[in-house]
Amino acid sequence: MRGSLAGPRVLLRRLREIMAEPISAQDRLDKIVAQIASNMVAEVCSVYVLRADDVLELYATEGLKREAVHHAGLRVGQGLVGLIAAEARPLNLPNAQSHPSFAYLPETGEEIYNAFLGVPILRAGRTLGVLTVQNRAHRTYFDEEVEALQTTAMVLAEMIAVGELEGLARPGTSLDVKRPMSIRGSSLSEGIALGHVVLHEPRVVVTALIAEDAEKERLRLEEAIAHLRLSVDDMLSRDDIALAGEHREILEAYRMFAYDRGWARRMDEAIQNGLSAEAAVEKVQSDTRARLLRQTDPYLRERLHDFDDLANRLLRELMGKGAAFDRKEMPKDSIVVARNMGAAELLDYDRNRLRGLVLEEGGPTSHVTIVARALGIATIGRATNVVSLVENGDAMILDADTGEAHIRPPADVEASYGEKVRFRAKRQAQYRLLRHKPAVTRDGVRIGLNMNAGLLVDLPHLAEAGAEGIGLFRTELQFMVASTMPRMNAQTQLYASVLAASGERPVTFRTLDIGGDKVLPYMRSHPEENPALGWRAIRLGLDRPALLRMQLRALIRAGAGHELRIMLPMVTEVAEIEQARALLDREVEHARRHGHELPSRILLGSMVEVPALLFQLEALMAAVDFVSVGSNDLLQYMTASDRGNTLVASRFDPISRHFLRALRAIVTAADAAGKPVTLCGEIAGRPLAALALVGIGFRSLSMSAASIGPIKAMLLALDITKLNALLDPLLAQNGAEDGIAEALRGFAADQGVPI
Repeated sequence: MRGSLAGPRVLLRRLREIMAEPISAQDRLDKIVAQIASNMVAEVCSVYVLRADDVLELYATEGLKREAVHHAGLRVGQGLVGLIAAEARPLNLPNAQSHPSFAYLPETGEEIYNAFLGVPILRAGRTLGVLTVQNRAHRTYFDEEVEALQTTAMVLAEMIAVGELEGLARPGTSLDVKRPMSIRGSSLSEGIALGHVVLHEPRVVVTALIAEDAEKERLRLEEAIAHLRLSVDDMLSRDDIALAGEHREILEAYRMFAYDRGWARRMDEAIQNGLSAEAAVEKVQSDTRARLLRQTDPYLRERLHDFDDLANRLLRELMGKGAAFDRKEMPKDSIVVARNMGAAELLDYDRNRLRGLVLEEGGPTSHVTIVARALGIATIGRATNVVSLVENGDAMILDADTGEAHIRPPADVEASYGEKVRFRAKRQAQYRLLRHKPAVTRDGVRIGLNMNAGLLVDLPHLAEAGAEGIGLFRTELQFMVASTMPRMNAQTQLYASVLAASGERPVTFRTLDIGGDKVLPYMRSHPEENPALGWRAIRLGLDRPALLRMQLRALIRAGAGHELRIMLPMVTEVAEIEQARALLDREVEHARRHGHELPSRILLGSMVEVPALLFQLEALMAAVDFVSVGSNDLLQYMTASDRGNTLVASRFDPISRHFLRALRAIVTAADAAGKPVTLCGEIAGRPLAALALVGIGFRSLSMSAASIGPIKAMLLALDITKLNALLDPLLAQNGAEDGIAEALRGFAADQGVPI
């Protein structure tokens, strides 16, 4: 029989009635399979639900032996049902028993049936089970019948996803939809968080699956698609979108998907088969997601986010954009899960309720990562597909120390991490006891430990951690989290607040390090193939002197009566420092002429993060009052490795002979010129790396507040004289393998130095 277009709609209406009946979950399933079999004139209809142990258990059947229900099962990949689950696509066979994957289950009595049609039960591209129909006659099911079975599988997907079938699981088994999972990403901000998932963009829940009027639903879909296409066209026509560049190509691909006729046609077919416009979008999205997840081509897999984003935008068009998530109602132990987000969006969350952050994208230098690290929020990035694997409210353990997220963790894992958190708290309490103790090594060498900061919320950590000052205040964070350019008065107020909160402790303000990958939404950007090597930081400031002068003016006014330390980022040539000093002198004279109180002392310094400065060290030291080493960028540029690229970010060890030699050359030049030198990159906060830095002569380090305690504990147990006896010969050697990191670990173990 050829399925008529009215058939699926009649079936869906009958299923809706069954879903509304006050009956048990098993009775509901039994009625559903009976209704499907009757509607499709099939002699068998069966539902298999995927368990956490990768077994597809028979949960209901019409036509097979009833005693096999909850007793028969096939593993994923085993038999025809297992093949459908593994490949997440339909299987339509006139003679099932001749298929090489056919597996006979004698307890079901299915050996007398030949024709077979099975479809995966999908939700957000994830396979939750398999729905099948069978007939004795040899026949191939028509496309309309395949579509009808896929459509009805959506009803079953919702039953499984909302937990209605959990009570039917046999003792000792559980459904895959609630299976504990562990995924690995990249550690972006260390820490451990135990809590519950909050989706940054809550999944749009489609409740009206069945269409009352197919023509009306089709018109609604056409109108929503038209609005979606207009919004994409608008993005491409904006003044700040250049005519060329990588981001333009991405948006062009995005528009191509939005105008794809096949996408629209598949949604229209789903409506003709009885689904509402919203359900049609969800069905096609789920089918597309399942298909793309099976692709081995990395480009096609990367397009998954584009399809997901388009479908979610379309759903919001259809549903009136939906209510925004009320962040005031978020759990007290929230772990936010997102594909990506901006720095300002993170600050919208209640800091007292936020425990962790998990991103599908995000790298160590992204804006949101910088803010998360500043706030001390445990964060991991590159957590592939995490958004589709979790639901709001799912329990999660985030171990950002190792880059792992445990979803719906079992009791023993929770207990283990509970103990780990208690141990960390105890250790942090021990570190707090050291906060008033100076960082002096066993052989009497004093090391200055400073804190990196960038927001007012960082300032309470200054005293809590026992930092001697702020070695790096990232002034660009104020610009990154604002929707408009901060005026001079706002800048002045921020800088004055920082100086007031620090008291007698010194603060080093780094001028704006924007441009490149740090694009401000209110400033026109210029497309660059290599943003990290492009128009950014001091280069931008000198080319736009009004922007730099406004910041210098704000710093001078805020620093009235205080020592003011200003540091220039991304300096490549000493001449750039001289140009910046000329602008600074003009602003000092401007403040004096207008009767403003001046800082008691103004010091101008430079970041050393571009390798070219390594060959200008003598001239550099003569041009500045102090230097700070930006080890993050310096390592990136020296090794030609993008630290935001997970394929190469960890390829080169900063504790290597060539890099330590470069750092020691900076220290030697600074000492010879009598100029203070501080290292304020990420490696300063890692005990093993800090051990190497102290060994090559650094006497001032700047790091996150959370790292000061562990570094101080390491220094208090260290004898630098013994360390130098080990390290100096290693740095003098030549060879392919330097083994410095291993030697330092051995030294620390022998000397009882905690790393």
